[in-house]
Amino acid sequence: MANGRIYNFSAGPSMLPLEVLERAGKEITNYQGSGMSVMEMSHRSKVFQKIFDDTKAKFKKLMAVPDDYEVLFLQGGASTQFSAIPLNLIGSTGKADYAVTGNFSNLAYQEAKKYGDIAVACTSEDQDFSYIPTQDKIVVRPDASYFYYCANNTIYGTEWQYIPETGNVPIVCDMSSDICSRQVDVSRYGVIYAGAQKNLAPAGVTIVIVKKELAGHELPITPKMLGWQIEIEKDSMYNTPPCWCIYMLGLVCDWLESQGGVAGMETIKHGKAQMLYDVIDNSRLFHCAAQPGSRSDMNVTFRTDSAELDAKFVAESTEQGFSNLKGHRKVGGMRASIYNAMPIEGVEKLCEFIKHFDQNN
Repeated sequence: MANGRIYNFSAGPSMLPLEVLERAGKEITNYQGSGMSVMEMSHRSKVFQKIFDDTKAKFKKLMAVPDDYEVLFLQGGASTQFSAIPLNLIGSTGKADYAVTGNFSNLAYQEAKKYGDIAVACTSEDQDFSYIPTQDKIVVRPDASYFYYCANNTIYGTEWQYIPETGNVPIVCDMSSDICSRQVDVSRYGVIYAGAQKNLAPAGVTIVIVKKELAGHELPITPKMLGWQIEIEKDSMYNTPPCWCIYMLGLVCDWLESQGGVAGMETIKHGKAQMLYDVIDNSRLFHCAAQPGSRSDMNVTFRTDSAELDAKFVAESTEQGFSNLKGHRKVGGMRASIYNAMPIEGVEKLCEFIKHFDQNN
């Protein structure tokens, strides 16, 4: 790449659009004549309030968030919401149902068990999380307070290609690794949340989209900082918010609009993923870890039949200017994370490298 940059296929924190980094660089010491960096200014200042309001408006437009939902910019990462979700929602019946289709949904399930009667609605553990269960495999109790799933599984390379039907049970979805990569009907969810460091911003801000009527019913033991209602009342500023990350989120929202919004990005990202899957499927050495129909457009997991060859591939790819292609320690193999900011030419060059490696080995 230009400017000595490499193609960073990290699963997160991931690469950011070059245009966004360059714009942030120009503004880093003196934001729009304020005489200071966004990292230095008070979150109570008029300058930052405008950044905050503009970012929130841009994000709501991108996601087409209905008026009866609130958007929160919080701290603690998506993992903090593993606790916040049951604390805020489980009080109505004391029950919740979880789809366990990968590492992070399992962690969320384990955390939720501290707070009530938590059942597994479905799981793909029987085949090493290589697929997404079909609708007929999902069992949701009609008196569950909510149903939970993780839209994209970064470690195993699977992604839900449909929204589950749950009757009157509100849906909670972790979209950390595919948010703003495809169009979503927010009105079909009770809560959508995402750590921003894969598709939207640097690590440090977590976005929570919550239907307003679901807030304000938290368990009495809920720590104040984990209650959604207080954050709604204080517009995400009960304490100092992650100011720099919110600013960067706004810049990424501008960049996404320049790509045609979420609809435009959906076309781009699916094209990148299909290009990569086609090369892997047509190779002699490599095969995909995820089953067709469940494959992620964000995290392409693949391997050879030899751990030695996998290691050789990773080593040689690093020499060629590709970074972070080694698979997660739980599964091995390789993983190419091709989030929104990964340029098409990065995927094209990786495809060329895979073809050469396939021919030479």
